[in-house]
Order: sequence, then C-alpha cells, then structure tokens
Amino acid sequence: LPAALACAKVGRSLCCPALNAAEAALSDETEVLAGNSLLHVCAHLTGVQEIPPQQRSLFNINPFATNISPDLADVRGQLQARRALEIAAAGRHHLLLYGPPGTGKSMLASRLPGLLPPMSKEAAVEVASIQSIIRHHTLCTYPERPFSSPHHTASAVSLVGGGSNPKPGEISLAHHGVLFLDELPEFQRSVLEVLREPLESGSIRISRANAQVEFPAQFQLVAAMNPRPCGYYGDSSNKGESRCQCSSEQVRRYRAKISGPLLDRIDMHVPVLPLRQGDLFNQAPGEDSRTVQQRVIHAHQTQIERQQCNNAQLSNADLLNVCNLSNKQQDILENAMLHMGFSARALHRIEKVALTIMDLDGQSCLQDKHLMEAFSYRNLDRQP
Repeated sequence: LPAALACAKVGRSLCCPALNAAEAALSDETEVLAGNSLLHVCAHLTGVQEIPPQQRSLFNINPFATNISPDLADVRGQLQARRALEIAAAGRHHLLLYGPPGTGKSMLASRLPGLLPPMSKEAAVEVASIQSIIRHHTLCTYPERPFSSPHHTASAVSLVGGGSNPKPGEISLAHHGVLFLDELPEFQRSVLEVLREPLESGSIRISRANAQVEFPAQFQLVAAMNPRPCGYYGDSSNKGESRCQCSSEQVRRYRAKISGPLLDRIDMHVPVLPLRQGDLFNQAPGEDSRTVQQRVIHAHQTQIERQQCNNAQLSNADLLNVCNLSNKQQDILENAMLHMGFSARALHRIEKVALTIMDLDGQSCLQDKHLMEAFSYRNLDRQP
C-alpha cells in the first residue's frame, strides 16, 4: 500500500502480484495491475494479453469490524470512570486508571475505541499503510480505530519501533487509535521514558547509521495500574481492615517507576474503586457505547469547527485564544500551581480537559464547574 501511494504521487501505475492487488487498490488514485506471473506481465508489456486495471478496493468492512469493541453497557457502576472515559474520548485526552485488581480498569480501557468517532477514509489509509509495512496482511478495522495492547515485558524497540532496518512499533500501530498499557509500573522505566517525545509530537524519529526514518504515532494513551505493589491500597473489603501490607519503601520504589515528566503528560488520573455491595448484580446497565459515541462525535465536531483539531492537540498559543479564562479562573489555576504542586504543563492539560467538558455540555463559555470537574480528574501528581 505505501508503494501504491508513492506511485500515485508521481503518476505511475503499479504492477504487483494478484494476491497484493486488493491491498494496493486501497489507494484510490493508483492504477493497479495484478499479474499472475512474470509471463503474464511480459504478455501485457508486449501487447499480447492486456491486464485490466484492478477494481478500486473500498475498505471491505468485515461484519465484525464495525463493532469489534465491547459495549460500555457491560460495565456496572463506576460512574466517575465512565464519565472520565467519555471525556477522554471526546477530547482525545490521555488517561490513567488506577485502583485495586478486578475493579474494571482493563474492561473500561477496552471500550474506548467504540466511543471514538469513526475514522475518516484518509486516516484509515494511513493506518492500513503502517500495518502493510509490518504485517503480512493488512488488518482492516475501518471505520473503527486500532487498539494496541503490548505486554509489560515489551522492549523499547518493540514499543516505538527500530531495528537495523527500522520498522514501526506498537505506538505507530496505534496511530489514530488507542495504545493501552496495562500494569504500567511493571514496564521498565527506560521503556516508558521513550514515550515522552511521541506523546507531545505525534510522531517518532528513529536514527540509525544507514537510515533515518520518521513514523506517525498520533495515539491516545490509556494506562492502568494498581496504587501499590500489592494492589489493595484503599481497599477495606476485608471486614473493614486494609488489605495493604506494603512498606513505605516498597511503595516509593513502585511509584518511582513512573517518572514525573511522563505522569505530567497524562491528562487525567482517575481512580477505579471496588463496587459497593449490590452494584454488580442489582444495578441497571448504564448507557451503551453507541449512545455515548453520539455525544462524543458532536463534541468532536464542535472542536474541529472551532480550532481544526481536538482539544488535546491544542498548542499553548492556540489554547490562550480558545480558552478565555476569567480573573477568578486564573486565580484558581495559580493557586493550584502554588499549593498543589502542579506544573505549568499540568495546568494547560487541565484547561484542555475543562474545554472538553464544556463541549460535551454544549456550552460556548468555560464555566467554573467545568474547571473544577477537570481538577477532580488530576490526582496522582498533587502534593498534599
């Protein structure tokens, strides 16, 4: 597919094996000739037997591909986490879910692709091109966005790409989609640190002695972690007694695996607590993914009309133009920086989340309640 796109740019036709023709024809502007053998190609070139152009291959939507993500209605309770997931989808904000084992962190994360707006045809071609480079067959999930979930034993090369002949990594496979890192502190710290640049730039540049390549990596990060090594901090389900037995040194080493600069780049830190008694079996199902997705699509369209990008992609200069803070709201942010230890980057991300909440509410002016709700989703980097 990347070769077919390159041919279109220079006005050439592409002759390829018949087995690759459907993939190459995803490039609408390329004339693709599918040859069964070299003799077949020679016959075409000499005018003996013409090869007809391959029919344009619109993305063949697998009946299971339009709704491959599980439904949000399966999640019982967890109202705050569900709300945070909707906000993250609407503004494409990075999200960190933390809580004891079994509370539904992975379950929530797996439902994010089903809440995101469907991919455009142009975005789908980009995603398919990356998959074409690294896989034998293009995995088409159009119009739903890709979901990449590497294991915590993954190396830095497998995560961001590389090798002697540089290939895309997991962050590029998640381009225009979701990168889910479960058990975040279990990843090697050196592996996590390589995410800092692509989280900001949306691409990754790999330099080798014989090559320098740049792969797109405009992904949405969703991570999950336990608050302590044992996982049970704050869980008093054992007859009212805390189940946590971790020492302060164990907790310090565990938290130190996630650096401050990386945590700073994650817009929302949301607790996922154990369900209360009766919530699992007696509570009615919440809204399904399609209902939430409609609100997300409307908020997304509002952002595109206002600033031509998602709120999470706003530069600091554009944020000043879009987010008109009152004097009171500016005082709130300055006090948060002074008394709660937030960095300037963290405050900018809180502003962007507040803008998304405003868009979901259908408002055109940022209100104090939007800003205060955005603060409630920023917990782990606060100073007491």
